[in-house]
Amino acid sequence: MRRNLYVGVAVLTLATALGAGSMLLGKQATVQAAGEQAPKFEVDPFWPKPLPNGWVLGQTIGLAVDAQDNVWIVHRPGSLEAKESYLTRKEADCCTAAPDVLAFDANGNVIQHWSKVEGHDWPTSNHGITVDSKGNIWLGGNGAGQPGPAPGSAAQFAPPPARGAAPAPVSDYPGAAAPGVRTYHDSFILKFSKTGQYLGQIGKANGSKGSMDNDNVRGVAQIRFDPKTNELIAADGYGNHRVSVWDPDTLKFKRAWGAYGKPPTDDTLPPYQPGQPPPQQFRNPVHCAQPSKDGLIYVCDRVSDRLQVFKADGTYVSETFLETNTKGDGSVWEIAFSRDPQEKYMYVADGANHKIHVFDRLAMKEIYSFGSGGRQPGEWYALHSIATDSKGNIYTTETYRGQRVQKFTYKGIAAVTAPHEGAPWPANRK
Repeated sequence: MRRNLYVGVAVLTLATALGAGSMLLGKQATVQAAGEQAPKFEVDPFWPKPLPNGWVLGQTIGLAVDAQDNVWIVHRPGSLEAKESYLTRKEADCCTAAPDVLAFDANGNVIQHWSKVEGHDWPTSNHGITVDSKGNIWLGGNGAGQPGPAPGSAAQFAPPPARGAAPAPVSDYPGAAAPGVRTYHDSFILKFSKTGQYLGQIGKANGSKGSMDNDNVRGVAQIRFDPKTNELIAADGYGNHRVSVWDPDTLKFKRAWGAYGKPPTDDTLPPYQPGQPPPQQFRNPVHCAQPSKDGLIYVCDRVSDRLQVFKADGTYVSETFLETNTKGDGSVWEIAFSRDPQEKYMYVADGANHKIHVFDRLAMKEIYSFGSGGRQPGEWYALHSIATDSKGNIYTTETYRGQRVQKFTYKGIAAVTAPHEGAPWPANRK
């Protein structure tokens, strides 16, 4: 009896010690995170200024910052609900869809805007915008629907396939397609001047023949320009399973690759499940392809909760996993870098978990995260795109019913207070 009592006391003592140890380890982890230094931000609740003309943004689906720190966005006018566009139907004084493309200056003023003009292809579902070194604007699209609806009409917006879902059967609308490959209407990238003058395009509507096609894209998610190589890099990944690289002057294909630098395929992958081995190809969508100054390209395999890194020629370097219990939309949406010469910090937009993850880029180590879900400034509903300006400020856009662009002002390097710091509300606004 006494021996059993001693054993029970010993077990209880050990359990208490282990519990205390676990608590201590937790405290140490928090203290360690709190002791690190990292960039800090505050949301600017007054940026941008109210849009003119009763304009309203729909799903805000692309973001870029030009050499003058002007912020360019593209949204989906046709994604507005009926009660957001009374003015369009002349049923009330407000409101109507803003033009597809808008540019803001650093103070939040609209300085440029334009929409579709006749005479060339136009996406059924806008997705992605970038600015090259000559100031040209490039637009992508991920619509798989029939071409032809009126710009700004409800019919213009054709939703993409469900994230991680199997592709639809072979399309029966016009366009050449290999057997078993779904044709996308938006199998092109458009090139414009800053004032909206059409300058040309890569690919053509309904032209895609799949992930080995050297003439067309298929459901582009993001476009970025690499000034070091003078190349256009596309996350060619709502229909295709690849990164593709193009010459911005000749509009010709240069190279492409899939996951781990392998040739891409159009094989159907099952939906992502946590704990399964990493797939040997990208799932749809391949949602970003962000070049760095040191010659690397960071690729978002969004619904696989992973980020893969490549050399500019497509040679595989490494991969990192993030929030691996995230199903559905996935955790790795887009990436931006700090603007110091080494691009020391990497910011990962996580639209499902409503946060930005701040990484030490070279160490590929997360330092902390910030943000939360919601409608107030500094919160997100489906954080989609992310970009930085020359002063280190972060800009974000939101899709689905988020429908906005926000600015997060860079406040310098400071101590991390917690592994996740919540919405970065201005310190002087209690």
